[in-house]
Amino acid sequence: MKVSSSQKKLLVIEDDPGLQKQLRWSFDNYEVFVAVDRESALAQVRRHEPAVVTMDLGLPPDPDGASEGLATLQQILALAPDTKIIVLTGNQNRVNALKAIELGAYDFHQKPFDPKMLSLIVDRASYLYGLQRENRNLLLSQLDSPISGIITRDPDMIKMCRNVEKVATSDATVMLLGESGTGKEVLARALHQMSSRKQGRFIAVNCAAIPEALLESELFGYERGAFTGAVKQTPGKIELAQGGTFFLDEVGDLPIALQAKLLRFLQERVIERIGGREEIPVDVRVVSATHQNLRKLIGEGRFREDLFYRLSEIPIKIPPLHKRVGDAVLLAHHFKNKFCAKEGRHSLSFSQEALSAIEAYHWPGNVREMENCIKRVVIMAEGPQITPDDLGLQESEILSEPMNLREVREREECKAVVRALAKVDGNIAKAAELLGISRPTLYDLMNRHGLK
Repeated sequence: MKVSSSQKKLLVIEDDPGLQKQLRWSFDNYEVFVAVDRESALAQVRRHEPAVVTMDLGLPPDPDGASEGLATLQQILALAPDTKIIVLTGNQNRVNALKAIELGAYDFHQKPFDPKMLSLIVDRASYLYGLQRENRNLLLSQLDSPISGIITRDPDMIKMCRNVEKVATSDATVMLLGESGTGKEVLARALHQMSSRKQGRFIAVNCAAIPEALLESELFGYERGAFTGAVKQTPGKIELAQGGTFFLDEVGDLPIALQAKLLRFLQERVIERIGGREEIPVDVRVVSATHQNLRKLIGEGRFREDLFYRLSEIPIKIPPLHKRVGDAVLLAHHFKNKFCAKEGRHSLSFSQEALSAIEAYHWPGNVREMENCIKRVVIMAEGPQITPDDLGLQESEILSEPMNLREVREREECKAVVRALAKVDGNIAKAAELLGISRPTLYDLMNRHGLK
């Protein structure tokens, strides 16, 4: 039989040659693969990533028991969590079939099997698998909310996002303060998209990326003949942002000579192009960002204090990744899912040791470093699981924070809940099991600490 590349994939785990043949015949509309034991089953899952698996729990070397089958089931789900596993079992083995359901099997069907009924179950499982994959791809490709670029469960980060939403509707100048890679431009774009100026343009200029000699003409524009090479009138980036948002990134690197001209624009809301004499009114919302300590630069005479106050009518501080409780693992899952979808590596997962390494690392490059790291790992990892060696991270130093006993208890309790939720990707039942508490108790803890 010639197999079509569009056919759905089904793995049959069965050591009886007669049943293998019967199952192949029953599913001639699927691309069927066969495995006879745990080792061959795992190899087929890694190679073909089947949507559905049918399996007998009685596998060698324990054909009369269920231990080998249940262990195989757990390993398949660890490799490919979305795979739908249907257990085929005898009348006397109902207890083990129910145990398989508890471990994550999709359904079970009794032997001798009814081909039509089993076909219906397999078709339904395959449809659900396809639906979940389509839904995940849709979620990855769409950003419905302007703030949806921020992935977090950290209470301080959530509070910061709420402040961004409050500020967005005003025309006040906003200064975003945070280390490199924390997502300052993502937040600046969110401010624009949630404002009344969202129909206007969002224009960004990075002061650190443009040579000082060119920065003035980049910001304010120039008239024809203003200098050698100025062959036509050219508006600056501030002027191009008319009616929208002007984002001044890395404002701490703005040359002192230009700071006075920018201050006049912020005060008067007019600009003059280089070589021009006409004042041009510009209506823009100004958002700036920096990773530097501007108050220190002011003390050193490298940044104007009056400009600082004009730019920072509303300052918003973005916490670094290493201070966002549980977010490192949460973001690792997010980026892994995102890049696995792009690279077609849907069975790739993190080992527990890798997740621990991600939690321990300091992430000096913050979210940008995390994204680059996970992208590289998804492309380069050879096995089905991402290991600490794949990540190539070094453990960071543990910082001690002295505080009273009640604060320590509450802080660590909140951190434990957030870390557990991050590790299991938000699954309440699994997080409760990881913490050794009931689901109602976990819900109470989440409410107490303001976690959702």
